[in-house]
Amino acid sequence: MKILTKKRVVLALGLVLAAAAAAAWLYSKKEKPLPASKYRTVAVDIGNLTQTVNATGTINPVALINVGSQVSGTVVELKADFNDHVKKGQVLLKLDPTIFNAQIRQVEASVASAQASMRLAQANFERNQRLVGQNYISALTLDQSRRELDVASANVKLAEAQLARSQADLDNSVIRAPIDGVVIKRTIDLGQTVAASFTTPNLFQIARDLTKMQIDTSVSEADVGALKDGQAARFVVDAYPDREFDASTRQFRLAANVVANVVTYNVVLDVENKQELLKPGMTAQVRLVVANRENVMRIPTAALRFRLSDEEAEKELKKQKADKGKANRAAPGAPAEPAVPVAAEDDDLSFHSKNEAARQFKIYKLDAKNQAVPVDIKIGLSNFRFTEVVSGDLKKGDKVVTRSLIAQDKPE
Repeated sequence: MKILTKKRVVLALGLVLAAAAAAAWLYSKKEKPLPASKYRTVAVDIGNLTQTVNATGTINPVALINVGSQVSGTVVELKADFNDHVKKGQVLLKLDPTIFNAQIRQVEASVASAQASMRLAQANFERNQRLVGQNYISALTLDQSRRELDVASANVKLAEAQLARSQADLDNSVIRAPIDGVVIKRTIDLGQTVAASFTTPNLFQIARDLTKMQIDTSVSEADVGALKDGQAARFVVDAYPDREFDASTRQFRLAANVVANVVTYNVVLDVENKQELLKPGMTAQVRLVVANRENVMRIPTAALRFRLSDEEAEKELKKQKADKGKANRAAPGAPAEPAVPVAAEDDDLSFHSKNEAARQFKIYKLDAKNQAVPVDIKIGLSNFRFTEVVSGDLKKGDKVVTRSLIAQDKPE
């Protein structure tokens, strides 16, 4: 009985020791917690990506006609006002016709006088023709009478031309609409005098059709290479901040605008305005869609701009040297490779063309130990939020570094 009890005690002690040994072994094998990341990261995902060109422009009517006056006078009738819809040929205003009517009567008298002179010269010429045939007058006298007839005929034509001009001035004193449209501007009022001595005054501005508008934008020279006629665009105006409107590119004008050494080009876009919500002169913030792709690997564009600090770059360089040393020791039979100091920030890679160089970037992602490691990638489309990854050691879910939390936490 005592022997049995001793065996039980020994067995219990053995189990306790075994459990303690197992616990100690498990504790020694327990993984240490990962250090906290020093970077702000965003996971690589799959999604759609649209590349746009941003521009600012002004909404204008497609056709805007300035209506002026060729003659001077005082406005006696005003038949059109702001926002009036007018038809082609409709009377907009009338100038005082008193002076024009007086000029017409004066010129009509001149025409009558010239016609009387021509009749007298015609009678003299016919009479002299008969007298020459009877040898009563010389041929020279006949030639002089023919000249007087020609002068009288020219004076009649001159007077008739002056009469036509005076009649045109009277007709021009009535200002009519040249097109069907809407009066969007009026610079004249009843009783005001129109002076057209040196320049043609602008009395009205008429827009042909406000249901069809255009946007005149200024696009930077860096973005014009991606623009083509017919490209889709969207824009917003301050009057409707919660609504986007559609547009399409109609014309790229080749004349460059240079202001303070900044080169821009005028790009005209067509806009449907059937509800007439858009008004002439509104400022439009335009996004021109130059490319669009679906289901592509995306990273934040901010990841392309991140760079390690000088201290972190030095650590990365030492780590690269250490890794190369371990690889050389692991293969003792292989010749040792010379240690080439390749800095973590070195972007001088070999490219086959300038276009390829422009699409190669170095970014950083977190490894299993929450450390930033460099990754060379080739990018495709890019906008201010996302950039397409065409090739590189990245997969969906990898965390790419966008900025350093240490730098962010520094007091300003």
